[in-house]
Amino acid sequence: MSIGKIIIIATSHASMGSLSSPETEATGIWFEELAVPYYEFVDAGYQVDIVSIAGGAIPIDPRSRNNKDENVDAVERFIEDEHAMTKIKTSVSIEGVNFAEYEALFFPGGHGAMWDFPNHPILADAISVALDEQRIVAAVCHGPAALVGVKDSTGAYVVKGKRVAGFTNTEEDAAGLTEQVPFLLQDALIRMGAKYEYGDDFTPFVVQDGSLITGQNPASSHLIAQHVIASLSLGSKNSGTK
Repeated sequence: MSIGKIIIIATSHASMGSLSSPETEATGIWFEELAVPYYEFVDAGYQVDIVSIAGGAIPIDPRSRNNKDENVDAVERFIEDEHAMTKIKTSVSIEGVNFAEYEALFFPGGHGAMWDFPNHPILADAISVALDEQRIVAAVCHGPAALVGVKDSTGAYVVKGKRVAGFTNTEEDAAGLTEQVPFLLQDALIRMGAKYEYGDDFTPFVVQDGSLITGQNPASSHLIAQHVIASLSLGSKNSGTK
């Protein structure tokens, strides 16, 4: 029996650059950042809906899906789960989604998010309203790109003065993609006035400021899901870092 509703919003951007260029590297969502939180939420009793920016099949970054038995357990489980796979092959577009129905909005990353998450008017409105109503907004790795350009009812950036994490400049450099991404997420969050925090590269790190919860990298997927669940059960009032 469902104890509440959580929505996962995924990128629809499938290439490391312009979708019209055949020479760009394939990207999309990072599978671990979708699968791990999905099952954490489902196993905790939540109804979990998955939508995407444009609808239809959600692109999976090929680097995040390996041969059978070579993926993290949640990814293996997701691949074998016909119902879950149908959700990502036939996702609904964010257009027309009633975000007010959900207790938490969750944004997984993957480099595709760097192109179609920032400054998206539907996402910006959904995030701004949710935070104003103290509903959970959570994002991991490149997922915090959804926060870029989002302002509150006073016209201030929603991350201004907030403790926020996300994929770091050094992690982007280690991935060899500093020159391919349209901007560096760490720099963008700092420019908007966020109190940017981070742990060691590619190790779990999550920061929470009120109802805003952000994680640094794929390794943070389990931890951020646990923060979301704990906050929902405690009324979204906790704040902490690990």
